[in-house]
Amino acid sequence: MIRFEEELTQLQNHLLEMAGHVKKSIHLSMQCLLDRDESLIPGVLADEDRINQLEIRIDSLATRLVALNQPVAADMRLIIAALKINTDLERMGDLALSIAHRAGELIRMPPLEPFVPVFDQATLVEAMVELSITAFVDRNADLAHQVLLSDDKVDLLRNQIYESLAARMEADGNAVRRALLLLFIARNLERIADHATNVAEDIIFLVRGIDVRHRNEHF
Repeated sequence: MIRFEEELTQLQNHLLEMAGHVKKSIHLSMQCLLDRDESLIPGVLADEDRINQLEIRIDSLATRLVALNQPVAADMRLIIAALKINTDLERMGDLALSIAHRAGELIRMPPLEPFVPVFDQATLVEAMVELSITAFVDRNADLAHQVLLSDDKVDLLRNQIYESLAARMEADGNAVRRALLLLFIARNLERIADHATNVAEDIIFLVRGIDVRHRNEHF
């Protein structure tokens, strides 16, 4: 039993380490675009490698815990949540890497004006990721619910960005490539927010034992 508890703690610690790399990767990828600094991209690549390693380790450990211990109730919910959160974190890392590659292409072109609120969107998305991880550490379903509410704000910003960039492309054919790259970045940020929302839903399941997916009212 002691061994089982130690491995559960190890599972959570791996998830927290993975989350730290994901948060750093998202921030670096956007900082690359903001500062027009291509030297930040190798840091995103390094984080992606570590995220992938941790994904495999977490999957293996969770499978071992189920196979050898046949956990029930809260322990089983924790392992299920860990497996799902693991997948969402890995996908966030992939999206951050995609942002970094597109940022690298953008910074080799003239800056696109007028400014669109991509960085506002990124700030909100980073906060959602941070809050979802804090909710996991604290087992706080109320914090997780705040993440769910923030997802609507991300969607509103996405719409503003799309409208602004569409207008720019119509007005200036030379801006099309840059605008499309920014659209891809905005879309990737939206998808990261979706994964943070998935994590929040998993935490509500972990803490309260209820499935809030696909509901109009989460509580």
